[in-house]
Amino acid sequence: MAEARSAGDVDPGRKIDVTVTVRPRGDQELDELGGRLEEADGATPELSREELAERHGADPADLERVGKFAQDHGLEVVESSQPRRTIVLRGTIADMSKAFGVDLELYEHPELGVYRGRTGPVYIPSELEGVIEGVFGLDDRPVARPRLRRLDDVRGEIEPHVARAYAPNQVADLYEFPGGADGTGQTVAIIELGGGYKTQDLNAYFSALGISPAPKVTAVGVDGATNHPAGGPSGDDGEVVLDVDVVGAVAPGANIVVYFAPNTTRGFLDAITSAVHDTTHNPTVMSISWGMAEENWTPQTRRAFNMAFRDACVVGISVCAASGDDGSNDGMNDGQAHVDFPAASTYVLACGGTRLESSGSQITKEVVWDEPSGGATGGGVSATFRLPPYQHAANVPKSVNPGHKPGRGVPDVAGNADPVTGYKVRVDGQNLVFGGTSAVAPLYAGLIARINQKRGPADGHRHVNGLVPFLGTPQRLGRG
Repeated sequence: MAEARSAGDVDPGRKIDVTVTVRPRGDQELDELGGRLEEADGATPELSREELAERHGADPADLERVGKFAQDHGLEVVESSQPRRTIVLRGTIADMSKAFGVDLELYEHPELGVYRGRTGPVYIPSELEGVIEGVFGLDDRPVARPRLRRLDDVRGEIEPHVARAYAPNQVADLYEFPGGADGTGQTVAIIELGGGYKTQDLNAYFSALGISPAPKVTAVGVDGATNHPAGGPSGDDGEVVLDVDVVGAVAPGANIVVYFAPNTTRGFLDAITSAVHDTTHNPTVMSISWGMAEENWTPQTRRAFNMAFRDACVVGISVCAASGDDGSNDGMNDGQAHVDFPAASTYVLACGGTRLESSGSQITKEVVWDEPSGGATGGGVSATFRLPPYQHAANVPKSVNPGHKPGRGVPDVAGNADPVTGYKVRVDGQNLVFGGTSAVAPLYAGLIARINQKRGPADGHRHVNGLVPFLGTPQRLGRG
């Protein structure tokens, strides 16, 4: 990472876990399925979770070969998953470093703190070339930031006459979300990389909105993480509660499942694949409010995430992701434009931000969210993902960066995100107002849950694909 400096040696005897991803069976067929979904204007899932695992899960022989490699290097196989195409290995840092040809050390970063990291490539045996697609967990730096802004942090910069906070269901009413639906029968997966919620806060919040009983919220731990409120409303707790409050307020009949994972590439990826292949809760929509500029992710990480999102689309899960809160540079400050990942994935519905003003039940003004010091919606042209078929007619401009290359345009849709016109939430016992594109991802997730409910189970399991801007007019949704 830029600005990171060496901070000493790691303990070679410390045990760590890594997740190894392996190739799918029938990769060409799976690519073709993904391509068809990209070209669709709304889609029926091509496969059930069980069919995806059977046809395109990991080959047991590949998992055995990776297991043999691990055994030869003194590593333990902790978990092996054909559906997720992953195998979890455990061993000392010394053994891991030898097995994968890396030199691990401690680094210190002014914002990220102290983390274990490396430089250079990860090596695998030549006989496993093409079998292993990624190795995650050697580096444990924080990889993503929550995309939220607290009104109190920008209050001194706002225009008092436009400041107004909304309950999430008020925003849904202003956007004319489909009536007669509350998300019943749907499950919304929320990915969180820290913090937690308190049930008493959720109960008090939904009771104040007149929502009774409160929506069902379930916490699922991934890679040792749990629902763990840290007691800081401006930090990770604020993100978690904003996501849950928005989904619960706009789709109170939906089941909400929160997947808690460590804020590392391994944790983030494992949370996503856990949700996609969860046959217990069966999510139909996913909301992600964490991200970072796409250039900060390694190519293997972007590919692994993108393949997980492809799996989500194949089984009919719409993935909504925040497009960032730092304008067109996405916090890089290097004089160039950047877009946020995972919102930049071609299999994700990228959610941008607006400022929403209203009178009574009518929108009076809606413009792009762009505050001089209070944040701005992320957006632009991806440097790493191609222009997808569903954007061929969208007049996406070429990148403003040198070379002016074409690429995937971000965001696809937008909604209220300015903290000046933000969302009322209750976190750590306090009633606060938050904005950010973190609010827009769960807003659209709740909307899609409503739409899925209204459309019904045509063809067995029909859902909104989530790849295409699919609702309303540009004036109402702020699409540009």
